[in-house]
Amino acid sequence: MIELLSYEFMQRALIAAVFVGLAAPLVGIYLVQRRLALMGDGIGHVAVTGVALGLATGTSPTWTAVVVAVLGAVAIELIREYGRTGGDVALALLFYGGLAGGVLVTGVAGESASRLQEFLFGAITTISVADVWFTMVLAAVIVVVAIGLLPQLFAVTHDPEFARVAGLRVRAYNVLVAVMAAVTVTVAMRTVGLLLVSALMIIPVATAQQLVGSFRRTVWLAMALGLGAALGGLLLAAYLSFSARVAPGPTIVLVALAGFLLTWPVGVWLRRRRALRVPFAAETLPVAAPAGAHAVDEHTHEHGDGCGHPAVEHGDHVDYLHDGHRHAPHGGHYDEH
Repeated sequence: MIELLSYEFMQRALIAAVFVGLAAPLVGIYLVQRRLALMGDGIGHVAVTGVALGLATGTSPTWTAVVVAVLGAVAIELIREYGRTGGDVALALLFYGGLAGGVLVTGVAGESASRLQEFLFGAITTISVADVWFTMVLAAVIVVVAIGLLPQLFAVTHDPEFARVAGLRVRAYNVLVAVMAAVTVTVAMRTVGLLLVSALMIIPVATAQQLVGSFRRTVWLAMALGLGAALGGLLLAAYLSFSARVAPGPTIVLVALAGFLLTWPVGVWLRRRRALRVPFAAETLPVAAPAGAHAVDEHTHEHGDGCGHPAVEHGDHVDYLHDGHRHAPHGGHYDEH
């Protein structure tokens, strides 16, 4: 393994994996907030046409894919906002049109459909120095913009009406998120492939959401998980390649998916703990403890530190949650409410 890391192609692959692993989940979290988790897939299918145009014209497939993907992302946003079709229908239209257009253009140009495979499923070990610089620059721009505008993008994606009232240009920020998603897809197409890039954008976000509650913590953890999946999948594929031919793209996605499955039980446990700590919404709490309370006829259990029942502050006293009720200490007995 150490000897393999000494090869230049592997070093280029590691650099590309680092930048893609950081940028992809950072954009994916905004897509998840907008309930457009499959937007990366739709843009990836559109980018196939861009790759085919590059192969047909003899230009760089990477740059033509960027142009076509950005146009496709803007089209998705415009159809979603102004058209009578929903966002999922707009994605479906570009899903099939983009993929079919790419295969058609490739055939008309006399290229074999198998030529598209390295873009569809990734070929990170064959990435060139120019592609590495392309990946580094665009991924760095995405990270700077997404983090620099984090408060505005969060407001727009989480609550568009509030953002509009606050004076934010919701439409412009929505288009910006779509463009960032398009650029991320084309940046990652040599790493995980156009058909798999959406997984690297979404799975680390879903994993992070299981473990942390706040949006900002989710951002940082998703980036760390994406980086770990990209590097771990690449190194695992390199190790397995000693005995079999394993593609890094699918391996990266499977590592990310394994991380989600392994953390799922932890996420369930953490959610239960949060529910015990905050069992009632703040607005449903009674104003005073005696309101609606009645004495418990028989209650042999004595509440206190370490009794195992969650304690909730309630005005000037503490309630203990027990058998679906709140027990408030009152003299020699407990009031139940």
